[in-house]
Amino acid sequence: MLILESPIDYLKGVGPLRAELLKKELGIFTYNDLLHHFPFRYIDKSLIYKINDLSDDLPYIQLRGKIIKFEEKGKYKSKRLIAHFKDDSGIVELVWFKGIRWIKSGVKLDSDYIVFGKPSSFNGKFNIVHPELDFVDDSIKFSKALQPVYHSTELLNAKGLSSRAICKLTKNLLPQIINNLDENLSPHLILKLNLPSRDQAFFDIHQPQNSKILVRAQKRLKFEELFFLQLHLIKLKLTRRKKSKGYAFVNLSDNFNNFYNKHLPFKLTNAQKRVLKEIRIDVKLPQQMNRLLQGDVGSGKTLVALLSMLMAVDNNFQACLMAPTEILANQHFQSISKYLEEMEIKTAILTGSTKTKQRKVLHSELQDGNINLLIGTHALLEDKVKFSNLGLVVIDEQHRFGVAQRAKLWKKNDNPPHVLVMTATPIPRTLSMTLYGDLDISVIDELPPGRKDVKTMWKTDTSRLSIINFMRDQITKGRQIYIVFPLIEESEKLDYKDLMEGYKSIEREFPLPEFQVSVVHGQMKAEDKEYEMSRFVKGITNIMVATTVIEVGVNVPNASVMIIESAERFGLSQLHQLRGRVGRGGEQSYCILVSGNKVSIEAKKRLKTMVDTNDGFKISEVDLELRGPGDMMGTKQSGILDFKIANIVTDNKILHFARNEAELLLENDENLENAENINIARYYRPYARERNGWSRIS
Repeated sequence: MLILESPIDYLKGVGPLRAELLKKELGIFTYNDLLHHFPFRYIDKSLIYKINDLSDDLPYIQLRGKIIKFEEKGKYKSKRLIAHFKDDSGIVELVWFKGIRWIKSGVKLDSDYIVFGKPSSFNGKFNIVHPELDFVDDSIKFSKALQPVYHSTELLNAKGLSSRAICKLTKNLLPQIINNLDENLSPHLILKLNLPSRDQAFFDIHQPQNSKILVRAQKRLKFEELFFLQLHLIKLKLTRRKKSKGYAFVNLSDNFNNFYNKHLPFKLTNAQKRVLKEIRIDVKLPQQMNRLLQGDVGSGKTLVALLSMLMAVDNNFQACLMAPTEILANQHFQSISKYLEEMEIKTAILTGSTKTKQRKVLHSELQDGNINLLIGTHALLEDKVKFSNLGLVVIDEQHRFGVAQRAKLWKKNDNPPHVLVMTATPIPRTLSMTLYGDLDISVIDELPPGRKDVKTMWKTDTSRLSIINFMRDQITKGRQIYIVFPLIEESEKLDYKDLMEGYKSIEREFPLPEFQVSVVHGQMKAEDKEYEMSRFVKGITNIMVATTVIEVGVNVPNASVMIIESAERFGLSQLHQLRGRVGRGGEQSYCILVSGNKVSIEAKKRLKTMVDTNDGFKISEVDLELRGPGDMMGTKQSGILDFKIANIVTDNKILHFARNEAELLLENDENLENAENINIARYYRPYARERNGWSRIS
């Protein structure tokens, strides 16, 4: 619809000056932008209060009565206008600090007005500061409607573009679009879901007559927004499956079967078996697998990755596993080598520390096809690293690698290898459907049997002595301890000071030679960091004092205690990741959250959630609820989750509906060619052009 592309300058009530402000402050450039500037709340203007009913805890309310007199008080900057407003129950003061002359000249004494504002008490009297005033004749027509409230800014308010003024602009726009707005859903969907027409939904969202009508309009516009996103993500997935040729792993033979039947270190959980089946179905097809594997810390992702790599080896392909740190790469190498020690599978490791002489041998063996599995860090991306026949790439903690880095791996064979990406950060289902909706997702939502939950306690600074005694007891039993301090960029110097003071106090409590204490932080050289980490991994040091650099990748089965200082400063996912560093051995493990005596309501909820559950997926749901999707995934500035009206936390039911309907539609009409879907196709094409595959792994 061409009218929607009209510059906002041309709308009645705007003009050049206001247009510039709307563009700069709210990003409203066109009629369409204003149409999509939705109210963020609504005020019920059907209720009229009496003056003698006023109280401090009331929200914005309406009164009906007359102004019986004006008086001006104060001088210069403290000057204010006071109006005495009367109804049949009493008198209340209306106060203005700005626009005094305009108010006095425009308001008539002893005329009927509707007053709208927030009552507050001062010196035992109620007043309403800067209220809205309407002649009763003007306000009657609104008396049964909900009043929309729009986001504005301080500058816009100062220039006369308050929420109320934006409401008036929207009123000027609506008659021009009603009955003229192109429909973008099929008649079938509108009927099936009992939705209003598109133009009616826009009218009702800006000018709702009652809450029932409003809810129906919101449902329509939220569904529409989520439906087209899901349609786009599913189409990306279908397109990729068709276009991305891959290698079919047809055989499942000696290596996989031998390991599965004879060398499994423990029985697989049902969740691991389910995920392996999903991977097996993918790799049998001659198209590239693109699968995200989510699993909580300790859920057995590495074993699933190894079995997947054995599928590649059984089909005469090589596989590689890329980890974000040397320590993590070494740990993967050691555990996989141990699993395969009785099998004739050549496994190698390549990191930044690999000597030049070793590298040359490795490069040669890799290119000749003598190495079956290669494990490493960013070093795998180097041009010199050439495979004979790379069939599967496993990436651990994918968020630590950039898209360009990962893409280098796909170019190491004629066709792109299958891709399995692993993350230990549980992502709520609604969020994964939105962020990774174009990928296939597998979830290991079950821990191996016999694994003990980490006991989590929340203590305050006053419990330090008992914490020290508990640490001594654990060290006496031969256990190791992490103590983690926060590191927040804005206050790096302060945090560094806190860390070093904490380190010194721990050294005093646990002195040499009886105890050994390591310290690791972001200001250390990489080699020093690796050295201190390795001392702890080898069991040389009893205590590691660290910042969050130990969050990902350290696996020390003997470490049974995690103490998190200033725990109220950490996010939930960080706390959960840190706790996952313990509980990896057979002994009971503990996580102690230490906070100040006073913490915010939100921090209390985070800490209480950690105490109540070890389930990463439950924790991620609370995290999503508290922080919102943008902050949680670091996507606030990226536009990925830049919804105009939908909210994936509160609208998860609508999201699931939208996903299901998009899947059904594409099953029956993948290219949107059927006549009944002409509206959807017309809207979708420009929509798709504006969006790239945000979450594409390859």
